[in-house]
Amino acid sequence: MNQSTHPTVILGGGFTGLFTALHLCHQRYPQPVILIDQKERFIFKPLLYEFLSGEMNTNQVWPRYEEVLDCSGVAFVQDTVKYVDLQQRQIELASGLCYAFSNLVLALGSAISYAGVEGAKENSIPFRTGEDAMALGQHLRQCLQCASQTKDPQQRRLLLTVAVIGAGPAGVEMAATLADLLPRWYDKLGGNSQEIRVVILNRSKEILKGDVNSQLRATAQKALRQRTVPVELMLEVSVSAIRPDRVEYKRHDQLEILPAATIIWTGGNTTHPIIKDLPIPKKYRDRAERIQVTPTLQLPEFPEVFAGGDCVAEGDNPLPPTAQVAYQQGAAIARNLKAIADGGAPQPVEVRLRGTLLKLGLGESAANLGNRLEITGRLGHLIRQGTYLQLLPAPVHKFKVTTEWLTDELFNRYSNSATQQQSARVLRWTGSAVAAVVLASSSLLLWRATQPAQFNRVWQPTGLPTLIERLLPASKR
Repeated sequence: MNQSTHPTVILGGGFTGLFTALHLCHQRYPQPVILIDQKERFIFKPLLYEFLSGEMNTNQVWPRYEEVLDCSGVAFVQDTVKYVDLQQRQIELASGLCYAFSNLVLALGSAISYAGVEGAKENSIPFRTGEDAMALGQHLRQCLQCASQTKDPQQRRLLLTVAVIGAGPAGVEMAATLADLLPRWYDKLGGNSQEIRVVILNRSKEILKGDVNSQLRATAQKALRQRTVPVELMLEVSVSAIRPDRVEYKRHDQLEILPAATIIWTGGNTTHPIIKDLPIPKKYRDRAERIQVTPTLQLPEFPEVFAGGDCVAEGDNPLPPTAQVAYQQGAAIARNLKAIADGGAPQPVEVRLRGTLLKLGLGESAANLGNRLEITGRLGHLIRQGTYLQLLPAPVHKFKVTTEWLTDELFNRYSNSATQQQSARVLRWTGSAVAAVVLASSSLLLWRATQPAQFNRVWQPTGLPTLIERLLPASKR
């Protein structure tokens, strides 16, 4: 059979993989597309903290692939990749299914690295998936409930101590969120929230070291001190073992112990095992065994294979493993696949970093816009949320989540304090209302532009499609 009759297969349904599939759909890609992921649902990782805290719900942050892949040209297969044969252009899955491909997109992301720490995998809680967030939330609530009823001060202190391993962006965002969230939960149980401890343990002497968010270090440190319960920083410590009820670490060559009923691992990532097993020479890998790709995001010896996201290294200055990078790479891979299908040539990919966003507590964030302007607090939170909502997959999902979030932001959160601080709230509410109109309208127009048939089907009963046709100039239709 001719290779061109085989589908394009995408391995991994994270940002790179999912957005490659969605952009191929929107561009009317002529070949069938198969997206394979071991999970049933897409997880919007930057908003996973909001899912844990209840600021956003399951459908907003953790939608099913079948919901967001509303496209006849894309098929979703829930399965685990077992083996990739680049020479024969075949994929073998754990279920026994095999797929031949004409083009392949590697978007498997990364795996958790426990850095050889004894007991880390068995006794700490990761935070990468919706299941992780649900398990962590249930565990924390159980600890708080037990603490509210125990009379033993030592046991209560153990139950109320949370240890976060790692002070990268995930560790900082986690600690800041819990330092505001846990006191709220514990207060409802009648407990003394000031007994709660949230501790970050970090190997280096600085938080956010070597990270794209490093310019926000001073802001993050200040925010950690100002949480409902101040976050404690243990820097320059080396974690040697994690037990069910404690962290063992060395500081200045002295072994110390931190009793904690909750231990969260954010210590780092490693290259996905499937990527490590690919028959790719060392000269096309970096130190972490990630794949070196060409400027067009193709494998040097297998031009029919594209790769993006956390599993690749592009050039001498690898891009940070962030959502904005993966999103842009997914869109670029789709453009190049479409160009090849149309008889053209793939083009070099230019990823533009537009700044960084860091969640620093409930309702507070820091936005570093283009490394030139830093906005913090409530406004930083609105910018962070609005930015991420615009990255949500599929216009229909984006619009639903945006309107739900804006309704909450504009009415539920501000209504209680409006009568007490009327004049101080007017400007903030007005600015948020403008943001609401912009976000909602842009989401509607993008939905209409990329999936006109679906847009008309959903909104026809309201008369909205007809109204837009009348309002928009012909050049914009």
